[in-house]
Amino acid sequence: MSFLAARINPIQVMADGTVKQINPFSGTEVWTVPGRGNRPITTPAHDCSPLQQQDRHSFCAFCHDRISETPPEKSRLIAVDDSFTLHSGLSIEQQQRAPYEFRRVPNLFEIVTYDYWQANYQYEMDEHTRCWMNNYLNDPAGRAHALSIVKTKLIAAGRKNEAENASEEELLTFAEAFFAGGHDVIIARRHFSDHATNRSQLASCGTLSVEEHRGLIHFTIAAMDDLYQRNRYACYVAVFQNWLKPAGASFDHLHKQLVAIDERGYSAEHEIAKLRQNPNMYNEWAVDYAAKRNLIIAENDHAVCFAGFGHRYPTLEVFSTSATTQPWLMSKEEVDAMSDLLHACHAAAGPEVPCNEEWHHQPIDLDIPMPWRVMIKWRISTLAGFEGVTKVYLNTISPWQLRDRVVDALYRLRDSNTIAPTIRIATECAVERNSLKYNPLLTR
Repeated sequence: MSFLAARINPIQVMADGTVKQINPFSGTEVWTVPGRGNRPITTPAHDCSPLQQQDRHSFCAFCHDRISETPPEKSRLIAVDDSFTLHSGLSIEQQQRAPYEFRRVPNLFEIVTYDYWQANYQYEMDEHTRCWMNNYLNDPAGRAHALSIVKTKLIAAGRKNEAENASEEELLTFAEAFFAGGHDVIIARRHFSDHATNRSQLASCGTLSVEEHRGLIHFTIAAMDDLYQRNRYACYVAVFQNWLKPAGASFDHLHKQLVAIDERGYSAEHEIAKLRQNPNMYNEWAVDYAAKRNLIIAENDHAVCFAGFGHRYPTLEVFSTSATTQPWLMSKEEVDAMSDLLHACHAAAGPEVPCNEEWHHQPIDLDIPMPWRVMIKWRISTLAGFEGVTKVYLNTISPWQLRDRVVDALYRLRDSNTIAPTIRIATECAVERNSLKYNPLLTR
């Protein structure tokens, strides 16, 4: 019954103002109760002490002067004049000297480990990766760096005795995960914004320039493609961003994560089953329904953003309207369009709002198209007993309240040339029916 109700009317407004929502894809039930949205949505800063010059480069393990505390770098994006170039295979000395905007490094504590792929699939690293690893470890400085990171990982895992007593060759077997593992982190150059005067003024996605954010998105997509290409057993690469500790971040330093996994998960399989029944559901149940309820926030020539419904947290949904479904196959203009709307959403929220950025795309082995879409979820409430008992989630901001907050901010940001000028906001949007062109039946 909930599935049928979701298809017909995902949002119901009660006489007292309570907004009941059912997510048409997941079936999640959410209520927004009047008055509860008046609470603050930002996370108060715990450290507002004056910013010291050394803080800009060494405040946390993701900062530039502490590169040796992260595993061997897979690649980096370097700004050259008005563009970016991707560089890989740098030595540890080159990593410490060369400038960068973003770095791609292995996650020290993998969700799906290199051992997992070896044990379950007899996975072996490709020849190119092995050559890079050997070159890195044959360099004395690179070898010392890798050994140091291995020991750090073992000690953190409670294996201090092994870290101190194992031979170098035994320790270096653990280092293979740094070169051929499938869980990577994309790290931004800045910890604090360029104009920061105290430690509370962090650099977030929204404080990047439009071009810097485009570089971040293109760089992340290249890493996604690379993970697919180097592991034939990976059927999906999950991409996400945790911003601030309430959203699960270990460091308040801007970074994204990519994890190669060997299955899609129950929720994705459930959504795919619905997609087979209605290949046009992302138009009908998402963008078109949002347009009917006046929830469209912004659009440009290749993407659209609206206030989501049926989510546990206030959620901005950004959909690519491209007929191409896999991000690494899209044109630069199509990727830039997605980047611009995502950048605008983060800028509208501001750096003090904890959020998760969740990417969804067509799995590489799926035979039915689905659009690339990204959810930005504001982690401004804590799930508690009511949700556990009823499985009804209390979302403190209704979709229309979320729309109004973001639209007002977008107008100000566009007027100040902070976001891309090509973004159309609210009533400026064309709101074309079936605007998502992922379904080939719509392009004939």
